[in-house]
Amino acid sequence: MKRNTWQREAVRGALGANDGFVSAQALHSALHATGSPIGLATVYRALADLATTGHADSLQSPEGESLYRSCSTNEHHHHLICRHCGLTVEIEADAVETWAHNVATEHGFTQAAHVVDVFGLCERCTAVAAASANLT
Repeated sequence: MKRNTWQREAVRGALGANDGFVSAQALHSALHATGSPIGLATVYRALADLATTGHADSLQSPEGESLYRSCSTNEHHHHLICRHCGLTVEIEADAVETWAHNVATEHGFTQAAHVVDVFGLCERCTAVAAASANLT
């Protein structure tokens, strides 16, 4: 078990203050804006540790950047994520669970695991984009 340091607690607190997924760089900037002297490498390590222990969700953005958010459950789950504002909604995806199990079994795989995150635009960002398109 990792030692609980002030840096890890600072990262955990800053992560919990965000509603959606955030990059290590953005979290580091937010911490520095509050006067924290924490280093970027420390933020990366703390986020990786939080994700490993189940205290944070992590995912790859469509652009390949690692993003993190405070996890509200330790159980397996999936997300809808707004590409624009980062709004994140945890969703049930029974059909995905069945599909993943069936595909793994068909190919002789056991102990299969999967990650499914759906990226799009939330209702608010879609409305803003539509209004902006109508103005041009």
